Amino acid sequence: MKIGFIGLGNMGAPMAANLVAAGHDVTGHDTAGVTVEGVTPAGSAAEAAGGAEVVITMLPNGDILRTVAGEIVPAMAPGAVFLDCSTVDVESARAVAEQAQAAGLSALDAPVSGGVGGAEGGTLTFMVGGDEAGFMKAEPLFDVMGRKAVHCGPSGNGQAAKICNNMILGATMIVTCEAFALADKLGLDRQAMFDVVSTSSGSSWSMNTYCPAPGVGPSSPADNDYTPGFAADLMLKDLRLAMQAAEAADADTPLGAAAMRLYAEFVEQEDGAGRDFSAMLPRFEGRGRG
Repeated sequence: MKIGFIGLGNMGAPMAANLVAAGHDVTGHDTAGVTVEGVTPAGSAAEAAGGAEVVITMLPNGDILRTVAGEIVPAMAPGAVFLDCSTVDVESARAVAEQAQAAGLSALDAPVSGGVGGAEGGTLTFMVGGDEAGFMKAEPLFDVMGRKAVHCGPSGNGQAAKICNNMILGATMIVTCEAFALADKLGLDRQAMFDVVSTSSGSSWSMNTYCPAPGVGPSSPADNDYTPGFAADLMLKDLRLAMQAAEAADADTPLGAAAMRLYAEFVEQEDGAGRDFSAMLPRFEGRGRG
């Protein structure tokens, strides 16, 4: 398949590389001038999109997505698929989808879960909003870049699924870190804590798969001095998107709001910037109730 790929950053570059390895013809563009082996470089987003059957974008935010859409939609052939894998606000996802559909394109919002490791290993999960025909055309690409793609309904629903999922993740990681810090002060061994909770009613992905305590459970960023698998900065971004959506939908999300405030403090006022989101554990270790 002939593919345009725009945004060759930490996530986009390995995703594009996996498509090349699977035999697809990929032309890529990144404003930072990043190149990926096997990806034909393009001088502009519009050039990368020209003649492509599917154009994939992996961009930092909704404003940039809207700008890039304005460049590439006119360059895309009717019937092509605009596949946005960025994590952005629902409103931007739906506005770009309307623009693409008006030009005779299929539009999919397909944010991912799995982080850089998932992008490199081709094990991402895609949460997809948009039309069924576009989803079917892009499905072979999801199979290359990930291990699961869920069609969540109309445009914007992929972003809705992503922010709901990550609101749960942010809140559960915080309480998992709180619980380990409390266990320490109660004299409970961390391994014993893990062995009990991971097989009991308190189990969660944050505990069982991505344990924030070094040397406990499967290997995680905690075992690498909290070098990011999923950065706290990105968790803060996703929680802010969730709260923006909650406000627009008049949804009561007190725990999501509390998680956003804690990650904002951690990233913007403490030492959380550039660290994994599970580095909340050392934060709580050194704190008392005051």
